[in-house]
Amino acid sequence: MGRGARAAAAQSRWGRASRASVSPGRTIRSAPAVGEAQETEAAPEKENRVDVGAEERAAATRPRQKSWLVRHFSLLLRRDRQAQKAGQLFSGLLALNVVFLGGAFICSMIFNKVAVTLGDVWILLATLKVLSLLWLLYYVASTTRRPHAVLYQDPHAGPLWVRGSLVLFGSCTFCLNIFRVGYDVSHIRCKSQLDLVFPVIEMVFIGVQTWVLWKHCKDCVRVQTNFTRCGLMLTLATNLLLWVLAVTNDSMHREIEAELGVLMEKSTGNETNTCLCLNATACEAFRRGFLMLYPFSTEYCLICCAVLFVMWKNVGRRVAPHMGAHPGTAPFHLHGAIFGPLLGLLVLLAGVCIFVLFQIEASGPAIARQYFTLYYAFYVAVLPTMSLACLAGTAIHGLEERELDTVKNPTRSLDVVLLMGAALGQMGIAYFSIVAIVAKRPHELLNRLILAYSLLLILQHIAQNLFIIEGLHRRPLWETVPEGLAGKQEAEPPRRGSLLELGQGLQRASLAYIHSYSHLNWKRRALKEISLFLILCNITLWMMPAFGIHPEFENGLEKDFYGYQIWFAIVNFGLPLGVFYRMHSVGGLVEVYLGA
Repeated sequence: MGRGARAAAAQSRWGRASRASVSPGRTIRSAPAVGEAQETEAAPEKENRVDVGAEERAAATRPRQKSWLVRHFSLLLRRDRQAQKAGQLFSGLLALNVVFLGGAFICSMIFNKVAVTLGDVWILLATLKVLSLLWLLYYVASTTRRPHAVLYQDPHAGPLWVRGSLVLFGSCTFCLNIFRVGYDVSHIRCKSQLDLVFPVIEMVFIGVQTWVLWKHCKDCVRVQTNFTRCGLMLTLATNLLLWVLAVTNDSMHREIEAELGVLMEKSTGNETNTCLCLNATACEAFRRGFLMLYPFSTEYCLICCAVLFVMWKNVGRRVAPHMGAHPGTAPFHLHGAIFGPLLGLLVLLAGVCIFVLFQIEASGPAIARQYFTLYYAFYVAVLPTMSLACLAGTAIHGLEERELDTVKNPTRSLDVVLLMGAALGQMGIAYFSIVAIVAKRPHELLNRLILAYSLLLILQHIAQNLFIIEGLHRRPLWETVPEGLAGKQEAEPPRRGSLLELGQGLQRASLAYIHSYSHLNWKRRALKEISLFLILCNITLWMMPAFGIHPEFENGLEKDFYGYQIWFAIVNFGLPLGVFYRMHSVGGLVEVYLGA
C-alpha cells in the first residue's frame, strides 16, 4: 500500500515534468499574455498621468484666480480713472462753452458796435472774474486745508522762471490798471462809473490769482477733484478771454496811432470838446505808461493759462515716490562758457541800439525807410547765426550718451505744445509776408530784406524748437551721474588686495575717467555756449516787439496787399504769440543749459 502510493506520486511528478519539457510553447505563449495583462493594467495609469499633465498645462495657461482684495482694488482703480476722465471731460466742456460765449460777445463788439458795446463785454468779463475770484479764495481757504488734500506735488511744475515771469507780468498788468484808473479819473467828466469799477475788479483778480498760482502751482489735489477741475477751467477760460480782448484793444490803439499819429480819446458817447483832461502832464504820463505796459497784459494772460492747465492736469494725479521729492538742481554759473555770452552780449547791445533809434524815429510823424532797412538787416544777420547754433546743438545732443527721459511729465508735454503753438504766430506772419512780396515781385532792397527775414525766421523757429525739445527730453547730468556713482559706491563692497593691484586699478580707473570726461567736457561746454548765446538772442528778440516795435505793420507793404483790417488782425494776433514764444524759449533754454 505504501509502495503503491509513493510510486503513484512519483509518476505524477514525472508526468508534470515531462509535459512541461515536451510542450514549452505553452510557457512561451503564456508570457505574452502576462505582458498584455500588465500593459492593460498600466494603460489606465498612463492615461491618468497624461490627463493630469494636460490639466496642469491647462491650469497654467488659464489666468489665475485673483483674490477678492486684488479684484476689488483693480475695480476701484478703474472707477477712479473713469471718474477722472469724466471730470476732465465735463470741466473741458465748461471752459469751451465759456470761451465760445465770450468770443461771441467780443466778435459782436468788433463787427457790430451798436448792438454789443465794449461795456457789455466788460460786464461779462467782470462776472467771470468775480466767479473765478470766489473759487480761488475757496480753494485756498477750504480745499487745500482738508485732510490729505495735497499729498503730492509735481516737482517739474512751476519752475522759478515761470513763477518769476508770473509775478513780473502780473505786477506790470497791475500797474497798467493803475494808469488806466488815473487816466479815467482825469477824464471823469466824460467817463461813467463803470469805467472805474472794471479796472479795480481786475486789480483784485490779478493780485489774488498771482498769489494763488505762485503758492499752489505744484499741487496735486486729491479731494473735491471735479469742483477743482471746473474752477481751474473757469479761471483759464477767463484769462483766455482777457487775452483775446487785450489783442483786440491793442489793435484799436495801433489803428489810431497808424492813421492819425496820435492817441485819440475815447468815451462811451460822442466825442465833444468838453471831454478834456484836467491835468495835461498827468494825462500824458498815464497815457505813456498805459501804452508801455499794455503788451505785458497779454503775456500775463498766456502764462496764467499755461500754469492753470498744468494744475488741471495734476488734479487727482499720483506722483511716483522717486518723483515726490524735489530733485536737486544744478547751480547756474558761467563756468566753461566764454564765447557764447560774449556773442550774445554783442547781439543784445546791437539790438538795444536799434531799438532806441527806432523808438526815437517812431515818435515823429513818419519813419524813414533807412530805419526799416537797419531793423531787417539786423534780423537777417542774427537769425541765420541762431539757426546754425541750434542745428549744431541738436547734432551734439545726438552724439552725447545721456539717456532719454521717458517718464510721463505733463509739464514737459505742455512746454512742447506751447513751443510749437506759440511759434505759429511769427511763422504765420512770415508766410503771409512771403506771399505778399512774391506776388508783387519787388526789386527794392527793403522788400528783399523782408523776404529774407521771413524765410530765415521760419527756419530759425524750426531749428530752435528741435534743439529745445531734444534737450528737454534728455536726462540732466546733475541728476543721473551722481546717483549712478553713488549706487556703484554703495553696491560694491571694499575688496582686499595688494597695494600694487590697488594702484594699478586706480590708474586704470583714472585714465578711463579722464578719457570719458574729456569727451563729455567738450560736449557740455559746447551746449553751454550755444544755450547762453541763444538765451541772450531770444531776450533781445523778445524785448524789441514787447516794448512797441511793430515794423511788420508800419512798413506798409503787406498792409497795402491784404488791406488794413485784415493785415492788422493778422499782426496783432501773431505778435503776442511771438513775444510769448521768445519768453518761453528763454525758459526752455535755461533748462537745457542746467541739464548740460
